[in-house]
Amino acid sequence: MNDAPGNIVFLMTDQHSISTLGCYGNPAVRTPALDGLAASGTRFTHAFTPTAICTPARASLLTGVAPFRHRLLANYERNVGYLEDLADDQFTFAEALRDADWRLGLVGKWHGGVRRTAADYGFEGPTLPGWHNPVDHPDYLAYLDERGLPPYRISDPVRGVAPNGGPGNLMAARLHQPVEATFEHYLADRTIEMLERFAADPGGRRFFLATHFFGPHLPYILPGEYLDLYEPDGIELPPSVRETFDGKPPVQRNYSAHWAFDTLDEAVSRKLVAAYWGYVTLIDHEIGRILDAVDRLGLAEDTAVLMTADHGEFTGAHRLHDKGPAMYDEIYRIPALARIPGSPAGQVRDEFVTLTDLTATILDLAGLPTEPAADGRSLRPLVDGEHPGWRGSVLAEFHGHHFPYPQRMLRTSTHKLVVNPESVNELYDLRDDPHELVNRIDDPRLADVGRELITELYRQLRERGDNFYHWMTSMFAVGGADYDVTLSSFETP
Repeated sequence: MNDAPGNIVFLMTDQHSISTLGCYGNPAVRTPALDGLAASGTRFTHAFTPTAICTPARASLLTGVAPFRHRLLANYERNVGYLEDLADDQFTFAEALRDADWRLGLVGKWHGGVRRTAADYGFEGPTLPGWHNPVDHPDYLAYLDERGLPPYRISDPVRGVAPNGGPGNLMAARLHQPVEATFEHYLADRTIEMLERFAADPGGRRFFLATHFFGPHLPYILPGEYLDLYEPDGIELPPSVRETFDGKPPVQRNYSAHWAFDTLDEAVSRKLVAAYWGYVTLIDHEIGRILDAVDRLGLAEDTAVLMTADHGEFTGAHRLHDKGPAMYDEIYRIPALARIPGSPAGQVRDEFVTLTDLTATILDLAGLPTEPAADGRSLRPLVDGEHPGWRGSVLAEFHGHHFPYPQRMLRTSTHKLVVNPESVNELYDLRDDPHELVNRIDDPRLADVGRELITELYRQLRERGDNFYHWMTSMFAVGGADYDVTLSSFETP
């Protein structure tokens, strides 16, 4: 194994589908910076978020544990009674690095609680609250004023019609600012400024510097240069737009109505995909500027670069937008790229990895114990080209958004099982049905597979202490009378 690098640059996007990246197989979207990062490092083909919702996923990255452990289960803007901050004694990688005398920086989206900000965990940088670009933030307004750039202004909003007949959520709009005035450019500039300060640290302290872009999360609000970059007429909608919701949990059809998908015609749907692609290319451009600064400052040979997203985005897949109570790959599969000095370039790894593995990797790169990241495992051996034994499946969970909605998912290389306690369970054969259109939960031809997945999901939940397994014990042929000592201890002699 190679020696630990001196510094870590961590790049994170929000609601970013792997279908938008050249290095993940899209031949049309221009992502030269991220494609170059993949070519110079390692690309993970089967990276998954532990939950497809911003705050819980980001809390899992910060802590290295699954949401049911850290208990920060919902975005505060749509919270329906869950906790809004991590416990004061919760382990975080940031505090571990700070205590080891690392310098920490975070520029961009925090979305990790309401009482404690990134600064409370040791990060330098402006506090930028909320789920989308805070274009009224004083630091951003000062940035525009200092450079003589025009203020934020939009036109041509794209909306559907909500079920109540009112206007639907804002999906996209034209931004009347040059690229240099965009919030994305501002984030890159502030990152580069901090990178320069950290590189000049008189004490020579190692640093961890993160840039968390708020995009390409919708609404896709872009200057014309990027809003019009891709021709909508040449875009094919995702194959799962053929979704009928037959045999699926009814909540999916309800969510489709919430996002007003059927009130938007096909031309508008293609326009939204084009705008999403444009947003990805804009962010890639800004990431390229940050990576160029790493090179310019002579840091590349001593700095690991990691890139990922908190979760994916539907953008019309399954007649849905955003994310929500549907555990499809479009929102659970995420990009994950790693370039560590001294490690092989151009690697493609197919192992199942997750955000909490990146937590363990950060600790490993810092020379710190990885055990506190209880649900993660350092990716360093994979990046170094080794072939250790690895997990053969990935477990994910969901707790609700707008309303409580518990789900658990087990994903293997060939199948996916989703348990929905209040509704229809789901089973997909990913070999014959990669777009997850046909729920095979009641198909007798997959009965053996279903039993195997249910048994394995139960085993993993029970092993990690996720009490969701209690529900499964009585509902499936798993477990036994001793599954819960708090219920069965009185029967013991």
